[in-house]
Amino acid sequence: MSTRRRRGARIRPYTFTGGRTRSRHPLMVQTLVSVADAGAPPPANLLPESESIYRMCRETRSVAELSAELKIPMGVTQVLLSDLADQGHVYIHPTITGHSPSENQVLERALRGLERLFQ
Repeated sequence: MSTRRRRGARIRPYTFTGGRTRSRHPLMVQTLVSVADAGAPPPANLLPESESIYRMCRETRSVAELSAELKIPMGVTQVLLSDLADQGHVYIHPTITGHSPSENQVLERALRGLERLFQ
């Protein structure tokens, strides 16, 4: 693989965000995200990656799960999610603390997503 090709693969995801690396919303790896109406079609004019995020969020997902399944960097996922939230397309759930059994299950799902990301 040429150096140019490797560099392009590494830089390309950040072109989705216009070079932005920080989201406007506090999104942690375990933050849950969903859409309001799981049956609604994706909004028009979304980037393919944002459309994939929207489709995946028809079922509540953690930021880590989305990043791992889409194979895009966590920072890019956070910025795209933030943009979708600003447009009213996704709902960012209050961040969990791990103080209840159901929250622990979500944290375990986030951990599995991170493990897939780094495999």
